[in-house]
Amino acid sequence: MRLTIIILCSFLMAHSVEIVSQNDFRIMFYNVENLFDSQDDPQKEDNDFLPDGFMRWTSWKYWEKLRNITRVITAVGGMQSPALVGLCEVENDSTLFDLTKRSPLRAQEYEYIITNSPDDRGIDVALLYQRHQFKPLQTCEYEIKFKRKNTRPTRNILHVTGEVLNGAILDIFVCHFPSRSGGQQETEAARIEAASLLKNKTDSLFSVRENARIIIMGDFNDHPDNKSLSQILDAGSIRSAIQKDKLYNLFHHRSKDTEFGSYKYQGQWEILDQFIVSGNTLMKEDSLHVKNNEAHIFKADFLLEDDERYYDKKPYRTNLGPRYIGGFSDHLPIYMDLTLILERR
Repeated sequence: MRLTIIILCSFLMAHSVEIVSQNDFRIMFYNVENLFDSQDDPQKEDNDFLPDGFMRWTSWKYWEKLRNITRVITAVGGMQSPALVGLCEVENDSTLFDLTKRSPLRAQEYEYIITNSPDDRGIDVALLYQRHQFKPLQTCEYEIKFKRKNTRPTRNILHVTGEVLNGAILDIFVCHFPSRSGGQQETEAARIEAASLLKNKTDSLFSVRENARIIIMGDFNDHPDNKSLSQILDAGSIRSAIQKDKLYNLFHHRSKDTEFGSYKYQGQWEILDQFIVSGNTLMKEDSLHVKNNEAHIFKADFLLEDDERYYDKKPYRTNLGPRYIGGFSDHLPIYMDLTLILERR
Protein backbone atom coordinates (compact mmCIF):
# COMPACT_ATOMS: atom_id res chain seq x y z
CA MET A 1 0.00 0.00 0.00
CA ARG A 2 2.80 2.40 0.96
CA LEU A 3 4.66 1.61 -2.28
CA THR A 4 1.47 2.32 -4.29
CA ILE A 5 1.07 5.77 -2.67
CA ILE A 6 4.72 6.66 -3.38
CA ILE A 7 4.38 5.62 -7.04
CA LEU A 8 1.12 7.60 -7.41
CA CYS A 9 2.65 10.74 -5.88
CA SER A 10 5.68 10.46 -8.13
CA PHE A 11 3.45 10.14 -11.18
CA LEU A 12 1.39 13.23 -10.23
CA MET A 13 4.51 15.31 -9.60
CA ALA A 14 5.99 14.30 -12.92
CA HIS A 15 2.83 15.27 -14.82
CA SER A 16 1.79 18.38 -12.89
CA VAL A 17 2.25 21.83 -14.44
CA GLU A 18 3.32 24.75 -12.31
CA ILE A 19 3.34 28.33 -13.52
CA VAL A 20 6.66 29.77 -12.42
CA SER A 21 6.56 33.07 -14.29
CA GLN A 22 3.73 35.29 -15.56
CA ASN A 23 3.17 38.90 -16.47
CA ASP A 24 0.21 41.30 -16.60
CA PHE A 25 -0.42 43.00 -19.93
CA ARG A 26 -2.77 45.98 -19.66
CA ILE A 27 -4.87 47.20 -22.58
CA MET A 28 -6.93 50.39 -22.50
CA PHE A 29 -9.28 52.11 -24.90
CA TYR A 30 -10.18 55.78 -24.84
CA ASN A 31 -12.42 57.99 -26.95
CA VAL A 32 -10.44 61.20 -26.48
CA GLU A 33 -13.20 63.48 -27.88
CA ASN A 34 -12.03 65.63 -30.76
CA LEU A 35 -8.27 65.48 -30.64
CA PHE A 36 -7.72 68.05 -33.38
CA ASP A 37 -4.61 70.08 -33.97
CA SER A 38 -5.12 73.79 -34.66
CA GLN A 39 -3.98 73.60 -38.30
CA ASP A 40 -6.32 73.69 -41.29
CA ASP A 41 -6.65 70.59 -43.45
CA PRO A 42 -8.33 71.83 -46.65
CA GLN A 43 -9.38 68.24 -47.50
CA LYS A 44 -11.40 67.80 -44.31
CA GLU A 45 -14.19 69.50 -42.39
CA ASP A 46 -12.03 70.69 -39.49
CA ASN A 47 -12.85 74.40 -39.60
CA ASP A 48 -14.61 74.32 -36.21
CA PHE A 49 -11.29 73.40 -34.60
CA LEU A 50 -9.23 76.33 -35.85
CA PRO A 51 -8.27 79.46 -33.86
CA ASP A 52 -10.97 81.48 -35.64
CA GLY A 53 -13.45 78.58 -35.83
CA PHE A 54 -16.57 77.84 -33.81
CA MET A 55 -14.57 76.16 -31.02
CA ARG A 56 -11.83 78.83 -30.96
CA TRP A 57 -9.36 75.95 -30.89
CA THR A 58 -5.94 77.45 -30.18
CA SER A 59 -2.49 75.92 -29.98
CA TRP A 60 -2.55 76.32 -26.19
CA LYS A 61 -5.82 74.37 -25.89
CA TYR A 62 -4.40 71.65 -28.14
CA TRP A 63 -1.27 71.15 -26.04
CA GLU A 64 -3.32 71.22 -22.87
CA LYS A 65 -5.48 68.46 -24.39
CA LEU A 66 -2.35 66.37 -25.02
CA ARG A 67 -1.22 66.86 -21.43
CA ASN A 68 -4.64 65.76 -20.19
CA ILE A 69 -4.58 62.61 -22.35
CA THR A 70 -1.13 61.84 -20.93
CA ARG A 71 -2.52 62.17 -17.43
CA VAL A 72 -5.32 59.71 -18.19
CA ILE A 73 -3.10 57.08 -19.81
CA THR A 74 -0.62 57.34 -16.93
CA ALA A 75 -3.39 57.01 -14.34
CA VAL A 76 -4.93 53.97 -16.03
CA GLY A 77 -1.50 52.36 -16.16
CA GLY A 78 -0.98 52.80 -12.43
CA MET A 79 2.52 51.66 -11.60
CA GLN A 80 3.11 50.47 -15.19
CA SER A 81 2.08 52.04 -18.49
CA PRO A 82 -0.56 50.15 -20.47
CA ALA A 83 1.09 47.97 -23.10
CA LEU A 84 -1.57 48.88 -25.68
CA VAL A 85 -3.77 51.96 -25.92
CA GLY A 86 -6.58 52.14 -28.46
CA LEU A 87 -7.72 55.67 -29.31
CA CYS A 88 -10.54 57.13 -31.34
CA GLU A 89 -11.50 60.66 -32.42
CA VAL A 90 -7.91 61.41 -33.40
CA GLU A 91 -7.51 63.80 -36.33
CA ASN A 92 -4.25 62.73 -37.93
CA ASP A 93 -0.72 61.41 -37.67
CA SER A 94 0.61 64.79 -36.47
CA THR A 95 -1.50 64.73 -33.32
CA LEU A 96 -0.14 61.30 -32.39
CA PHE A 97 3.44 62.36 -33.12
CA ASP A 98 2.95 65.31 -30.78
CA LEU A 99 1.32 63.07 -28.16
CA THR A 100 3.95 60.33 -28.18
CA LYS A 101 7.10 62.33 -28.98
CA ARG A 102 6.56 65.91 -27.81
CA SER A 103 4.13 65.76 -24.87
CA PRO A 104 4.92 64.35 -21.38
CA LEU A 105 3.78 60.95 -22.71
CA ARG A 106 7.11 60.63 -24.53
CA ALA A 107 8.62 59.29 -21.29
CA GLN A 108 6.49 56.15 -21.74
CA GLU A 109 8.07 55.40 -25.14
CA TYR A 110 4.99 54.62 -27.20
CA GLU A 111 4.97 54.02 -30.94
CA TYR A 112 1.71 54.33 -32.86
CA ILE A 113 -0.32 53.08 -35.81
CA ILE A 114 -3.15 55.19 -37.23
CA THR A 115 -5.73 54.71 -39.97
CA ASN A 116 -6.35 56.97 -42.94
CA SER A 117 -10.14 57.02 -43.02
CA PRO A 118 -12.56 58.71 -45.46
CA ASP A 119 -14.45 60.31 -42.55
CA ASP A 120 -15.54 63.83 -43.54
CA ARG A 121 -13.98 65.47 -40.49
CA GLY A 122 -10.75 63.49 -40.78
CA ILE A 123 -11.41 61.46 -37.62
CA ASP A 124 -9.35 58.26 -37.27
CA VAL A 125 -8.64 55.43 -34.85
CA ALA A 126 -5.19 54.50 -33.62
CA LEU A 127 -3.18 52.08 -31.52
CA LEU A 128 -0.33 53.05 -29.23
CA TYR A 129 2.04 50.26 -28.27
CA GLN A 130 5.22 49.77 -26.27
CA ARG A 131 7.86 48.00 -28.32
CA HIS A 132 9.25 46.03 -25.40
CA GLN A 133 5.80 44.51 -24.79
CA PHE A 134 4.25 44.21 -28.25
CA LYS A 135 5.84 43.62 -31.66
CA PRO A 136 3.57 44.48 -34.63
CA LEU A 137 3.81 41.93 -37.42
CA GLN A 138 1.09 43.11 -39.80
CA THR A 139 -1.23 46.11 -40.07
CA CYS A 140 -4.45 46.42 -42.09
CA GLU A 141 -7.37 48.80 -42.16
CA TYR A 142 -10.82 48.06 -43.51
CA GLU A 143 -13.06 50.66 -45.08
CA ILE A 144 -16.79 50.30 -44.42
CA LYS A 145 -18.55 50.79 -47.75
CA PHE A 146 -22.23 51.42 -47.18
CA LYS A 147 -25.00 50.16 -49.44
CA ARG A 148 -26.98 53.39 -49.00
CA LYS A 149 -25.33 56.04 -51.12
CA ASN A 150 -26.35 58.95 -48.86
CA THR A 151 -24.62 57.46 -45.79
CA ARG A 152 -21.68 59.58 -44.70
CA PRO A 153 -18.29 57.85 -44.80
CA THR A 154 -17.02 56.69 -41.44
CA ARG A 155 -13.86 55.55 -39.66
CA ASN A 156 -11.94 52.55 -40.95
CA ILE A 157 -11.46 49.52 -38.70
CA LEU A 158 -7.82 49.10 -37.66
CA HIS A 159 -6.40 45.55 -37.47
CA VAL A 160 -2.95 44.97 -36.00
CA THR A 161 -1.43 41.50 -35.63
CA GLY A 162 1.43 41.33 -33.16
CA GLU A 163 3.51 39.18 -30.87
CA VAL A 164 3.68 39.50 -27.08
CA LEU A 165 6.43 38.54 -24.64
CA ASN A 166 5.60 34.84 -24.41
CA GLY A 167 5.46 34.44 -28.19
CA ALA A 168 1.67 34.38 -28.44
CA ILE A 169 0.09 36.14 -31.42
CA LEU A 170 -2.65 38.71 -30.80
CA ASP A 171 -5.07 40.13 -33.36
CA ILE A 172 -6.12 43.59 -32.21
CA PHE A 173 -9.04 45.46 -33.76
CA VAL A 174 -9.73 49.12 -32.95
CA CYS A 175 -13.16 50.42 -33.95
CA HIS A 176 -15.25 53.57 -33.96
CA PHE A 177 -18.63 52.63 -35.39
CA PRO A 178 -20.92 55.20 -37.09
CA SER A 179 -22.55 57.61 -34.68
CA ARG A 180 -26.16 57.83 -33.53
CA SER A 181 -26.46 61.40 -34.77
CA GLY A 182 -29.86 61.57 -36.42
CA GLY A 183 -31.38 58.96 -34.14
CA GLN A 184 -30.50 55.47 -32.93
CA GLN A 185 -32.95 53.62 -35.17
CA GLU A 186 -32.34 55.84 -38.19
CA THR A 187 -28.58 55.17 -38.07
CA GLU A 188 -28.67 51.53 -36.96
CA ALA A 189 -28.18 50.17 -40.48
CA ALA A 190 -24.76 51.81 -40.71
CA ARG A 191 -23.56 50.14 -37.51
CA ILE A 192 -24.95 46.81 -38.67
CA GLU A 193 -22.86 47.10 -41.84
CA ALA A 194 -19.77 47.93 -39.76
CA ALA A 195 -20.44 44.90 -37.55
CA SER A 196 -20.90 42.68 -40.62
CA LEU A 197 -17.50 43.68 -41.96
CA LEU A 198 -15.88 43.06 -38.57
CA LYS A 199 -17.62 39.68 -38.29
CA ASN A 200 -16.28 38.70 -41.71
CA LYS A 201 -12.73 39.51 -40.64
CA THR A 202 -12.91 37.64 -37.33
CA ASP A 203 -14.53 34.59 -38.95
CA SER A 204 -11.65 34.52 -41.43
CA LEU A 205 -9.15 34.48 -38.57
CA PHE A 206 -10.96 31.62 -36.85
CA SER A 207 -10.91 29.64 -40.08
CA VAL A 208 -7.21 30.09 -40.94
CA ARG A 209 -5.63 30.00 -37.47
CA GLU A 210 -5.70 27.09 -35.08
CA ASN A 211 -5.79 29.34 -32.03
CA ALA A 212 -6.82 32.85 -33.08
CA ARG A 213 -6.57 35.18 -30.09
CA ILE A 214 -8.72 38.21 -30.85
CA ILE A 215 -9.15 41.44 -28.88
CA ILE A 216 -11.65 43.99 -30.24
CA MET A 217 -11.95 47.38 -28.60
CA GLY A 218 -13.77 50.52 -29.52
CA ASP A 219 -16.58 53.00 -29.28
CA PHE A 220 -19.38 51.07 -30.97
CA ASN A 221 -22.11 53.70 -30.55
CA ASP A 222 -24.34 50.77 -29.62
CA HIS A 223 -24.91 48.88 -26.40
CA PRO A 224 -23.70 45.28 -25.94
CA ASP A 225 -27.24 43.92 -26.38
CA ASN A 226 -28.04 45.96 -29.52
CA LYS A 227 -28.45 44.13 -32.82
CA SER A 228 -25.10 45.13 -34.36
CA LEU A 229 -23.09 43.56 -31.54
CA SER A 230 -25.26 40.82 -30.05
CA GLN A 231 -26.72 39.45 -33.30
CA ILE A 232 -24.57 40.49 -36.27
CA LEU A 233 -21.17 40.27 -34.57
CA ASP A 234 -22.63 37.54 -32.32
CA ALA A 235 -20.67 38.66 -29.25
CA GLY A 236 -22.20 36.83 -26.31
CA SER A 237 -22.04 37.14 -22.55
CA ILE A 238 -19.17 35.75 -20.49
CA ARG A 239 -21.87 34.27 -18.24
CA SER A 240 -22.75 31.79 -21.01
CA ALA A 241 -20.85 28.61 -21.92
CA ILE A 242 -17.49 29.62 -23.39
CA GLN A 243 -16.50 28.29 -26.80
CA LYS A 244 -13.00 28.74 -28.16
CA ASP A 245 -13.95 30.11 -31.59
CA LYS A 246 -16.69 32.52 -30.56
CA LEU A 247 -16.71 36.18 -29.52
CA TYR A 248 -17.67 37.44 -26.06
CA ASN A 249 -18.43 40.96 -24.89
CA LEU A 250 -16.87 41.59 -21.49
CA PHE A 251 -19.62 44.12 -20.64
CA HIS A 252 -22.63 42.24 -22.03
CA HIS A 253 -23.74 41.02 -18.60
CA ARG A 254 -23.86 44.66 -17.39
CA SER A 255 -26.24 45.76 -20.17
CA LYS A 256 -29.18 46.34 -17.82
CA ASP A 257 -27.16 48.13 -15.14
CA THR A 258 -28.32 51.76 -15.40
CA GLU A 259 -25.52 53.01 -13.14
CA PHE A 260 -22.75 51.42 -15.24
CA GLY A 261 -21.32 53.03 -18.35
CA SER A 262 -18.57 55.02 -20.03
CA TYR A 263 -20.79 57.72 -21.54
CA LYS A 264 -23.71 59.67 -20.11
CA TYR A 265 -26.61 60.85 -22.26
CA GLN A 266 -29.54 62.78 -20.82
CA GLY A 267 -28.77 61.55 -17.33
CA GLN A 268 -28.38 57.87 -18.28
CA TRP A 269 -25.10 55.97 -18.31
CA GLU A 270 -24.50 54.02 -21.53
CA ILE A 271 -22.01 51.27 -22.39
CA LEU A 272 -20.70 52.45 -25.75
CA ASP A 273 -17.02 51.66 -25.19
CA GLN A 274 -16.39 47.91 -24.97
CA PHE A 275 -13.94 45.03 -25.16
CA ILE A 276 -14.89 41.94 -27.19
CA VAL A 277 -12.62 38.89 -27.08
CA SER A 278 -12.36 35.40 -28.51
CA GLY A 279 -13.39 32.54 -26.24
CA ASN A 280 -9.90 31.05 -25.97
CA THR A 281 -8.70 34.19 -24.16
CA LEU A 282 -11.24 33.41 -21.43
CA MET A 283 -9.71 30.00 -20.72
CA LYS A 284 -7.14 30.03 -17.91
CA GLU A 285 -5.17 27.15 -19.40
CA ASP A 286 -4.27 29.34 -22.38
CA SER A 287 -0.84 30.99 -22.18
CA LEU A 288 -2.58 34.32 -22.75
CA HIS A 289 -5.93 34.92 -21.08
CA VAL A 290 -8.10 37.72 -19.71
CA LYS A 291 -7.34 38.20 -16.03
CA ASN A 292 -10.38 37.20 -13.97
CA ASN A 293 -12.43 37.35 -17.21
CA GLU A 294 -13.26 40.98 -16.59
CA ALA A 295 -12.83 44.51 -17.93
CA HIS A 296 -13.22 47.83 -16.13
CA ILE A 297 -14.37 51.40 -16.64
CA PHE A 298 -11.83 53.84 -15.23
CA LYS A 299 -13.99 56.22 -13.20
CA ALA A 300 -11.40 58.30 -11.35
CA ASP A 301 -12.68 61.41 -9.58
CA PHE A 302 -10.60 63.78 -11.71
CA LEU A 303 -12.41 62.56 -14.84
CA LEU A 304 -15.83 63.49 -13.45
CA GLU A 305 -17.77 66.63 -12.62
CA ASP A 306 -21.14 67.31 -11.04
CA ASP A 307 -24.12 66.65 -13.30
CA GLU A 308 -26.15 69.71 -12.34
CA ARG A 309 -28.95 69.10 -14.84
CA TYR A 310 -29.65 65.50 -13.96
CA TYR A 311 -27.92 63.92 -10.93
CA ASP A 312 -24.66 62.57 -9.53
CA LYS A 313 -21.62 62.85 -11.83
CA LYS A 314 -20.81 62.97 -15.55
CA PRO A 315 -17.59 62.88 -17.59
CA TYR A 316 -15.59 66.11 -17.36
CA ARG A 317 -15.19 67.02 -21.00
CA THR A 318 -12.92 69.43 -22.87
CA ASN A 319 -15.65 71.70 -24.23
CA LEU A 320 -19.28 72.34 -23.45
CA GLY A 321 -20.51 73.48 -26.83
CA PRO A 322 -18.07 76.20 -27.90
CA ARG A 323 -17.12 76.96 -24.30
CA TYR A 324 -13.75 75.58 -23.24
CA ILE A 325 -13.90 74.08 -19.74
CA GLY A 326 -10.54 72.29 -19.71
CA GLY A 327 -11.61 68.74 -18.98
CA PHE A 328 -10.71 65.45 -20.61
CA SER A 329 -13.41 63.77 -22.71
CA ASP A 330 -17.13 63.05 -22.84
CA HIS A 331 -16.19 59.34 -22.54
CA LEU A 332 -14.47 57.48 -19.73
CA PRO A 333 -11.59 55.13 -20.59
CA ILE A 334 -11.92 51.37 -20.25
CA TYR A 335 -9.21 48.82 -19.55
CA MET A 336 -8.54 45.12 -19.13
CA ASP A 337 -5.58 42.96 -18.14
CA LEU A 338 -4.24 39.90 -19.89
CA THR A 339 -2.19 37.35 -18.00
CA LEU A 340 0.81 36.18 -20.02
CA ILE A 341 2.26 32.88 -18.85
CA LEU A 342 5.97 33.18 -19.55
CA GLU A 343 7.18 29.88 -18.14
CA ARG A 344 5.69 26.59 -16.91
CA ARG A 345 7.25 23.50 -15.43
